[in-house]
Amino acid sequence: MNALQAPFALLARLLMVALFLPAGIRKIGGFEGTAGYIASVGLPFPTLGAAIAVVVEIVAPLLLLVGLQTRWAALVLAIFTLAASVFFHNFWAMPAEQQFMQQLMFMKNIGVVGGLLAITAFGAGAFSLDARRKN
Repeated sequence: MNALQAPFALLARLLMVALFLPAGIRKIGGFEGTAGYIASVGLPFPTLGAAIAVVVEIVAPLLLLVGLQTRWAALVLAIFTLAASVFFHNFWAMPAEQQFMQQLMFMKNIGVVGGLLAITAFGAGAFSLDARRKN
């Protein structure tokens, strides 16, 4: 199993990048829409929130991609994803006809948080700049 550790760690990082980086890039093009969506759930400072979302969803995945400061990048994404889930997929406070889909999205995000926490716990693996820096 140890022979699979490095490639699976790389694959885990790449799959997380595939989830977050395109979302961050789309938020740049749809910045006003993102800020409007943040405002629609009653969060303060929606423009600042949108800017933070863009930075987190672009910088942290790029760090995961190259495996640099991987544990911190994964932890930031885990916290960000958990917070976004609570505010934007709060199925417990939605009308019955919206609850199923929002609960599905919430639970999917909880799974993503779990994967990010595993990366936080175990690090980037051998195929990373973090590993090169240790050697």
